[in-house]
Amino acid sequence: MEKYKLYATMGAGFESIVAKELQHLGYETKTEDGRVFFEGDQKDIVQTNLWLRAADRVKILLKEFKATTFEQLYDETYAYDWAMLLPVDAKFPVKGRSVRSKLHSEPDVQSIVKKAIVNKMTDQYHRRGFLPETGSEYPLDVHIYKDRVRLSLDTTGPSLFKRGYRVEHGGAPLKENFAAGLIELTPFDGSHPFIDPMTGSGTIPIEAALIAKNIAPGLNRKFAFDNFDWFNKELHPELVAQAKTKERKEHAPIMASDIDQSILEIAKVNAHNAGVLQDIRFKQVAVKDFSTDLENGVIIANPPYGKRLKDRQAAEKIYEEMGQTLRPLTSFSQYYLTSDPNFEKYFGEKATKKRKFFNGNLRTDYYQFWANQR
Repeated sequence: MEKYKLYATMGAGFESIVAKELQHLGYETKTEDGRVFFEGDQKDIVQTNLWLRAADRVKILLKEFKATTFEQLYDETYAYDWAMLLPVDAKFPVKGRSVRSKLHSEPDVQSIVKKAIVNKMTDQYHRRGFLPETGSEYPLDVHIYKDRVRLSLDTTGPSLFKRGYRVEHGGAPLKENFAAGLIELTPFDGSHPFIDPMTGSGTIPIEAALIAKNIAPGLNRKFAFDNFDWFNKELHPELVAQAKTKERKEHAPIMASDIDQSILEIAKVNAHNAGVLQDIRFKQVAVKDFSTDLENGVIIANPPYGKRLKDRQAAEKIYEEMGQTLRPLTSFSQYYLTSDPNFEKYFGEKATKKRKFFNGNLRTDYYQFWANQR
Protein backbone atom coordinates (compact mmCIF):
# COMPACT_ATOMS: atom_id res chain seq x y z
CA MET A 1 0.00 0.00 0.00
CA GLU A 2 1.23 3.49 -0.84
CA LYS A 3 2.76 5.43 2.06
CA TYR A 4 1.68 9.04 2.56
CA LYS A 5 3.10 11.95 4.46
CA LEU A 6 0.25 12.66 6.87
CA TYR A 7 -0.43 15.23 9.53
CA ALA A 8 -3.06 15.86 12.18
CA THR A 9 -4.24 19.40 12.92
CA MET A 10 -5.41 20.61 16.33
CA GLY A 11 -6.18 23.68 18.42
CA ALA A 12 -3.24 25.66 19.81
CA GLY A 13 -1.92 24.06 22.99
CA PHE A 14 -3.01 20.50 22.16
CA GLU A 15 0.01 19.55 20.00
CA SER A 16 1.72 17.48 22.71
CA ILE A 17 -1.53 15.63 23.49
CA VAL A 18 -2.13 14.67 19.83
CA ALA A 19 1.55 13.69 19.42
CA LYS A 20 1.18 11.41 22.45
CA GLU A 21 -2.02 9.88 21.02
CA LEU A 22 -0.25 9.17 17.71
CA GLN A 23 2.79 7.69 19.48
CA HIS A 24 0.44 5.50 21.53
CA LEU A 25 -1.02 4.26 18.21
CA GLY A 26 2.53 3.37 17.12
CA TYR A 27 3.59 6.31 14.91
CA GLU A 28 6.79 8.32 14.92
CA THR A 29 5.89 12.00 15.06
CA LYS A 30 7.26 15.43 14.32
CA THR A 31 5.49 18.43 15.85
CA GLU A 32 5.12 22.04 14.79
CA ASP A 33 2.55 24.70 15.77
CA GLY A 34 -0.94 23.33 15.12
CA ARG A 35 0.30 20.18 13.34
CA VAL A 36 1.78 16.79 14.13
CA PHE A 37 3.35 14.91 11.19
CA PHE A 38 3.55 11.13 10.77
CA GLU A 39 3.65 8.59 7.94
CA GLY A 40 1.13 5.96 6.99
CA ASP A 41 -0.95 4.19 4.38
CA GLN A 42 -4.73 4.04 3.84
CA LYS A 43 -5.17 1.82 6.89
CA ASP A 44 -3.41 4.45 9.03
CA ILE A 45 -5.69 7.17 7.61
CA VAL A 46 -8.72 5.19 8.82
CA GLN A 47 -7.06 4.28 12.13
CA THR A 48 -6.14 7.85 13.07
CA ASN A 49 -9.50 9.32 12.04
CA LEU A 50 -11.19 6.68 14.21
CA TRP A 51 -8.97 6.99 17.29
CA LEU A 52 -7.61 10.54 17.63
CA ARG A 53 -9.49 12.26 20.45
CA ALA A 54 -8.00 15.77 20.63
CA ALA A 55 -7.24 16.42 16.92
CA ASP A 56 -9.33 18.36 14.37
CA ARG A 57 -8.41 16.67 11.10
CA VAL A 58 -6.06 14.22 9.38
CA LYS A 59 -4.60 15.44 6.08
CA ILE A 60 -2.36 14.05 3.35
CA LEU A 61 0.51 16.40 2.51
CA LEU A 62 0.59 16.32 -1.31
CA LYS A 63 3.35 18.80 -2.09
CA GLU A 64 5.54 21.38 -0.38
CA PHE A 65 7.42 24.21 -2.12
CA LYS A 66 8.49 27.85 -1.87
CA ALA A 67 6.52 30.54 -3.74
CA THR A 68 6.84 34.31 -3.60
CA THR A 69 4.93 35.03 -6.85
CA PHE A 70 1.55 33.87 -8.16
CA GLU A 71 3.37 32.50 -11.21
CA GLN A 72 5.46 30.19 -8.99
CA LEU A 73 2.35 29.15 -7.08
CA TYR A 74 0.54 28.36 -10.35
CA ASP A 75 3.46 26.47 -11.94
CA GLU A 76 4.24 24.34 -8.87
CA THR A 77 0.57 23.47 -8.38
CA TYR A 78 0.17 22.66 -12.08
CA ALA A 79 3.21 20.36 -11.93
CA TYR A 80 1.48 17.93 -9.53
CA ASP A 81 -0.17 14.81 -11.01
CA TRP A 82 -3.77 15.77 -10.17
CA ALA A 83 -5.39 13.04 -12.29
CA MET A 84 -3.76 10.48 -9.99
CA LEU A 85 -5.69 12.00 -7.07
CA LEU A 86 -8.89 13.41 -8.59
CA PRO A 87 -11.31 11.66 -10.94
CA VAL A 88 -12.59 13.74 -13.87
CA ASP A 89 -15.89 14.56 -12.10
CA ALA A 90 -14.32 15.28 -8.67
CA LYS A 91 -15.72 18.14 -6.63
CA PHE A 92 -12.63 19.82 -5.16
CA PRO A 93 -13.19 22.92 -3.03
CA VAL A 94 -9.91 24.70 -2.24
CA LYS A 95 -9.49 26.38 1.16
CA GLY A 96 -6.59 28.79 1.53
CA ARG A 97 -4.67 30.34 4.38
CA SER A 98 -1.62 32.59 4.22
CA VAL A 99 0.45 33.79 7.20
CA ARG A 100 3.49 36.11 7.10
CA SER A 101 3.98 35.52 3.35
CA LYS A 102 4.40 37.66 0.24
CA LEU A 103 1.29 36.04 -1.26
CA HIS A 104 -0.98 37.31 1.50
CA SER A 105 -4.33 37.57 -0.31
CA GLU A 106 -6.12 34.35 0.61
CA PRO A 107 -8.90 34.64 -2.03
CA ASP A 108 -6.22 35.09 -4.74
CA VAL A 109 -4.17 32.16 -3.41
CA GLN A 110 -7.28 29.94 -3.49
CA SER A 111 -8.30 30.95 -7.00
CA ILE A 112 -4.78 30.55 -8.47
CA VAL A 113 -4.46 27.05 -6.99
CA LYS A 114 -7.94 26.14 -8.21
CA LYS A 115 -7.17 27.47 -11.70
CA ALA A 116 -3.88 25.52 -11.89
CA ILE A 117 -5.63 22.27 -10.89
CA VAL A 118 -8.49 22.82 -13.35
CA ASN A 119 -6.06 23.55 -16.20
CA LYS A 120 -3.90 20.52 -15.38
CA MET A 121 -6.92 18.20 -15.18
CA THR A 122 -8.45 19.48 -18.44
CA ASP A 123 -5.07 18.73 -20.08
CA GLN A 124 -4.75 15.32 -18.42
CA TYR A 125 -8.32 14.25 -19.16
CA HIS A 126 -8.35 15.90 -22.62
CA ARG A 127 -11.38 17.98 -21.74
CA ARG A 128 -12.50 21.29 -23.10
CA GLY A 129 -14.04 24.01 -20.99
CA PHE A 130 -15.27 23.35 -17.43
CA LEU A 131 -14.90 20.24 -15.32
CA PRO A 132 -18.31 18.94 -14.14
CA GLU A 133 -17.50 18.71 -10.36
CA THR A 134 -20.60 16.53 -9.88
CA GLY A 135 -18.82 13.58 -8.22
CA SER A 136 -17.38 12.90 -4.77
CA GLU A 137 -15.80 15.68 -2.76
CA TYR A 138 -12.03 15.93 -2.28
CA PRO A 139 -11.45 18.85 0.13
CA LEU A 140 -8.13 20.52 -0.78
CA ASP A 141 -6.14 22.89 1.33
CA VAL A 142 -3.42 25.40 0.49
CA HIS A 143 -1.46 26.77 3.44
CA ILE A 144 1.34 29.33 3.07
CA TYR A 145 3.58 30.21 6.00
CA LYS A 146 6.66 32.40 5.48
CA ASP A 147 6.42 31.72 1.71
CA ARG A 148 6.43 27.90 2.18
CA VAL A 149 3.40 26.41 0.45
CA ARG A 150 1.73 23.17 1.47
CA LEU A 151 -0.94 21.54 -0.68
CA SER A 152 -2.99 18.97 1.24
CA LEU A 153 -6.02 16.71 0.92
CA ASP A 154 -8.33 16.56 3.95
CA THR A 155 -9.26 12.93 4.70
CA THR A 156 -11.60 13.80 7.59
CA GLY A 157 -14.36 16.06 6.27
CA PRO A 158 -16.34 17.72 9.10
CA SER A 159 -13.95 18.20 12.06
CA LEU A 160 -13.20 15.23 14.31
CA PHE A 161 -14.98 16.98 17.20
CA LYS A 162 -18.23 16.03 15.44
CA ARG A 163 -18.52 12.63 17.06
CA GLY A 164 -22.20 12.38 16.20
CA TYR A 165 -23.59 12.06 19.73
CA ARG A 166 -24.28 15.69 20.59
CA VAL A 167 -27.67 16.34 19.10
CA GLU A 168 -28.90 19.04 21.43
CA HIS A 169 -26.83 21.99 22.49
CA GLY A 170 -27.19 23.32 25.99
CA GLY A 171 -25.77 26.84 26.09
CA ALA A 172 -22.26 26.98 24.60
CA PRO A 173 -20.75 23.57 25.26
CA LEU A 174 -17.06 22.72 24.87
CA LYS A 175 -16.19 20.98 21.63
CA GLU A 176 -15.76 17.25 22.10
CA ASN A 177 -12.08 17.17 21.07
CA PHE A 178 -11.34 20.14 23.38
CA ALA A 179 -12.96 18.29 26.30
CA ALA A 180 -11.02 15.12 25.48
CA GLY A 181 -7.77 17.10 25.34
CA LEU A 182 -8.46 18.60 28.79
CA ILE A 183 -9.03 15.09 30.20
CA GLU A 184 -5.85 13.79 28.56
CA LEU A 185 -3.87 16.46 30.45
CA THR A 186 -4.91 14.72 33.68
CA PRO A 187 -3.87 11.26 34.98
CA PHE A 188 -7.38 9.90 34.27
CA ASP A 189 -7.53 6.49 32.58
CA GLY A 190 -10.76 5.05 34.02
CA SER A 191 -9.15 3.32 37.00
CA HIS A 192 -9.95 6.18 39.44
CA PRO A 193 -13.18 8.15 40.05
CA PHE A 194 -14.02 11.07 37.77
CA ILE A 195 -16.28 14.02 38.71
CA ASP A 196 -17.65 16.96 36.70
CA PRO A 197 -19.65 19.06 39.20
CA MET A 198 -20.91 21.60 36.59
CA THR A 199 -21.55 19.35 33.65
CA GLY A 200 -23.87 21.38 31.41
CA SER A 201 -24.69 19.24 28.34
CA GLY A 202 -22.34 16.51 29.53
CA THR A 203 -19.46 16.70 27.06
CA ILE A 204 -16.66 16.30 29.65
CA PRO A 205 -18.01 13.16 31.44
CA ILE A 206 -19.08 11.62 28.10
CA GLU A 207 -15.53 12.00 26.76
CA ALA A 208 -14.21 10.61 30.08
CA ALA A 209 -16.48 7.57 29.71
CA LEU A 210 -15.29 7.03 26.10
CA ILE A 211 -11.69 7.08 27.39
CA ALA A 212 -12.49 4.82 30.36
CA LYS A 213 -14.20 2.28 28.09
CA ASN A 214 -11.59 2.62 25.32
CA ILE A 215 -14.31 3.47 22.77
CA ALA A 216 -12.93 4.95 19.54
CA PRO A 217 -14.34 8.51 19.32
CA GLY A 218 -14.88 8.32 15.55
CA LEU A 219 -16.82 5.06 15.69
CA ASN A 220 -20.23 6.42 14.66
CA ARG A 221 -19.46 8.77 11.80
CA LYS A 222 -18.41 8.96 8.16
CA PHE A 223 -15.22 10.59 6.86
CA ALA A 224 -14.20 12.34 3.64
CA PHE A 225 -12.04 9.33 2.65
CA ASP A 226 -15.20 7.16 2.47
CA ASN A 227 -16.00 8.90 -0.84
CA PHE A 228 -12.52 8.88 -2.45
CA ASP A 229 -12.81 6.60 -5.48
CA TRP A 230 -9.24 5.22 -5.03
CA PHE A 231 -9.68 4.44 -1.34
CA ASN A 232 -10.05 0.79 -0.20
CA LYS A 233 -13.72 0.59 0.87
CA GLU A 234 -13.17 -2.49 3.07
CA LEU A 235 -10.77 -0.81 5.49
CA HIS A 236 -13.25 1.44 7.35
CA PRO A 237 -15.80 -1.27 8.35
CA GLU A 238 -12.91 -3.66 9.09
CA LEU A 239 -11.23 -1.24 11.52
CA VAL A 240 -14.56 -0.28 13.13
CA ALA A 241 -15.20 -3.97 13.88
CA GLN A 242 -11.67 -4.27 15.26
CA ALA A 243 -12.13 -1.17 17.46
CA LYS A 244 -15.30 -2.67 18.97
CA THR A 245 -13.32 -5.69 20.21
CA LYS A 246 -11.03 -3.35 22.21
CA GLU A 247 -13.79 -1.83 24.34
CA ARG A 248 -13.55 -2.24 28.14
CA LYS A 249 -16.48 -2.96 30.42
CA GLU A 250 -15.14 -2.11 33.89
CA HIS A 251 -14.13 1.34 35.15
CA ALA A 252 -14.27 3.48 38.29
CA PRO A 253 -17.35 5.70 38.92
CA ILE A 254 -17.93 8.70 36.66
CA MET A 255 -20.15 11.38 38.20
CA ALA A 256 -21.75 14.41 36.54
CA SER A 257 -23.90 16.98 38.30
CA ASP A 258 -25.47 20.34 37.53
CA ILE A 259 -27.88 22.75 39.18
CA ASP A 260 -30.16 22.74 36.11
CA GLN A 261 -32.34 19.63 35.65
CA SER A 262 -33.37 20.55 32.09
CA ILE A 263 -29.76 20.69 30.91
CA LEU A 264 -29.06 17.38 32.69
CA GLU A 265 -31.79 15.82 30.54
CA ILE A 266 -29.92 17.03 27.44
CA ALA A 267 -26.69 15.58 28.87
CA LYS A 268 -28.44 12.23 29.32
CA VAL A 269 -29.66 12.22 25.71
CA ASN A 270 -26.09 12.95 24.55
CA ALA A 271 -24.69 10.21 26.80
CA HIS A 272 -27.28 7.78 25.44
CA ASN A 273 -26.31 8.66 21.87
CA ALA A 274 -22.64 8.09 22.75
CA GLY A 275 -23.49 4.68 24.22
CA VAL A 276 -22.33 5.61 27.74
CA LEU A 277 -25.53 6.55 29.60
CA GLN A 278 -25.15 3.55 31.95
CA ASP A 279 -21.55 4.57 32.69
CA ILE A 280 -22.25 8.03 34.13
CA ARG A 281 -24.11 8.85 37.35
CA PHE A 282 -26.05 12.07 36.70
CA LYS A 283 -27.35 14.09 39.64
CA GLN A 284 -29.05 17.47 40.03
CA VAL A 285 -27.15 19.42 42.68
CA ALA A 286 -25.72 22.93 42.97
CA VAL A 287 -21.95 23.11 43.35
CA LYS A 288 -22.35 24.71 46.82
CA ASP A 289 -24.25 21.61 47.98
CA PHE A 290 -21.95 19.11 46.28
CA SER A 291 -20.42 16.32 48.37
CA THR A 292 -18.91 12.90 47.69
CA ASP A 293 -17.36 10.04 49.63
CA LEU A 294 -15.25 9.03 46.60
CA GLU A 295 -11.48 9.50 46.87
CA ASN A 296 -8.27 9.61 44.83
CA GLY A 297 -9.77 10.72 41.56
CA VAL A 298 -9.96 13.57 39.07
CA ILE A 299 -12.32 16.57 39.07
CA ILE A 300 -12.71 18.64 35.89
CA ALA A 301 -15.10 21.54 35.45
CA ASN A 302 -15.77 24.26 32.92
CA PRO A 303 -17.55 26.79 35.18
CA PRO A 304 -19.31 29.89 33.76
CA TYR A 305 -16.86 32.63 32.70
CA GLY A 306 -19.08 35.69 33.16
CA LYS A 307 -18.03 38.04 30.36
CA ARG A 308 -20.50 40.79 31.32
CA LEU A 309 -20.14 42.56 34.69
CA LYS A 310 -23.34 41.18 36.25
CA ASP A 311 -22.49 37.67 34.99
CA ARG A 312 -18.92 38.06 36.22
CA GLN A 313 -20.09 38.79 39.77
CA ALA A 314 -22.31 35.69 39.65
CA ALA A 315 -19.40 33.64 38.25
CA GLU A 316 -17.06 34.84 41.00
CA LYS A 317 -19.61 33.82 43.63
CA ILE A 318 -19.66 30.34 42.02
CA TYR A 319 -15.82 30.21 42.17
CA GLU A 320 -16.02 30.96 45.89
CA GLU A 321 -18.59 28.18 46.37
CA MET A 322 -16.38 25.83 44.36
CA GLY A 323 -13.49 26.65 46.68
CA GLN A 324 -15.60 25.96 49.77
CA THR A 325 -16.92 22.56 48.61
CA LEU A 326 -14.21 21.22 46.25
CA ARG A 327 -10.96 22.53 47.76
CA PRO A 328 -11.30 20.23 50.84
CA LEU A 329 -11.35 17.16 48.50
CA THR A 330 -7.55 17.00 48.70
CA SER A 331 -7.20 13.43 47.44
CA PHE A 332 -8.53 14.58 44.03
CA SER A 333 -6.47 16.25 41.32
CA GLN A 334 -8.63 19.21 40.26
CA TYR A 335 -8.73 21.03 36.90
CA TYR A 336 -10.79 24.13 36.06
CA LEU A 337 -11.11 25.98 32.75
CA THR A 338 -12.10 29.66 32.87
CA SER A 339 -11.23 32.98 31.25
CA ASP A 340 -11.34 34.81 34.60
CA PRO A 341 -7.77 35.86 35.57
CA ASN A 342 -8.91 36.16 39.21
CA PHE A 343 -10.13 32.57 39.49
CA GLU A 344 -7.47 31.53 42.04
CA LYS A 345 -8.32 34.48 44.28
CA TYR A 346 -12.00 33.51 44.51
CA PHE A 347 -11.33 29.76 44.60
CA GLY A 348 -8.99 30.42 47.53
CA GLU A 349 -5.87 28.60 46.40
CA LYS A 350 -3.01 29.08 43.95
CA ALA A 351 -2.91 26.51 41.13
CA THR A 352 -0.02 24.05 40.90
CA LYS A 353 0.15 24.80 37.18
CA LYS A 354 -1.72 26.81 34.54
CA ARG A 355 -2.04 26.21 30.80
CA LYS A 356 -3.31 28.70 28.25
CA PHE A 357 -5.92 27.69 25.65
CA PHE A 358 -8.35 29.34 23.28
CA ASN A 359 -11.95 28.17 23.66
CA GLY A 360 -13.21 29.46 20.32
CA ASN A 361 -11.67 32.94 20.19
CA LEU A 362 -11.72 33.34 23.94
CA ARG A 363 -8.45 33.08 25.82
CA THR A 364 -8.86 30.74 28.80
CA ASP A 365 -6.63 29.27 31.50
CA TYR A 366 -6.68 25.67 32.64
CA TYR A 367 -6.00 25.81 36.40
CA GLN A 368 -4.48 22.57 37.70
CA PHE A 369 -4.45 21.67 41.39
CA TRP A 370 -2.54 18.43 41.84
CA ALA A 371 -3.53 16.07 44.64
CA ASN A 372 -0.03 14.95 45.60
CA GLN A 373 1.22 18.54 45.76
CA ARG A 374 -1.08 19.56 48.59
